[in-house]
Amino acid sequence: MKKRGILNADLSGALARLGHTDVILLADCGLPIPRGVAVIDLALVHGIPRFEQVLDALLDEMVFQGCVAAEEAKTAPAGAWLAERFNEIEYISHADLKAFSATAKLFIRTGEATPFANAALVCGVSF
Repeated sequence: MKKRGILNADLSGALARLGHTDVILLADCGLPIPRGVAVIDLALVHGIPRFEQVLDALLDEMVFQGCVAAEEAKTAPAGAWLAERFNEIEYISHADLKAFSATAKLFIRTGEATPFANAALVCGVSF
């Protein structure tokens, strides 16, 4: 049994298969799931798990070279959550983020019920 890190077997395995520049779409419970993208649905009820909790778990396990979020998130709580964790964030419209989500290798649905709590995380390398 793992001692630390992400314990969800499906999520842990999906993360291990990602490579440089692959995209993870970390989403609230309302963002439409694009067809053809692998999905790990962690949502239990509204608010569980929180976007921040899953983001922090991902940041502990992965290297990210970029973050893309909706322009609308800048004035929402999610904008502050991302700004606390990323030095640079690329902002695009919410509609464009929805379209961009179709290019993700992995879509992780949280139970977050806060508007615009969605981010595309671009995988980096640790060397």
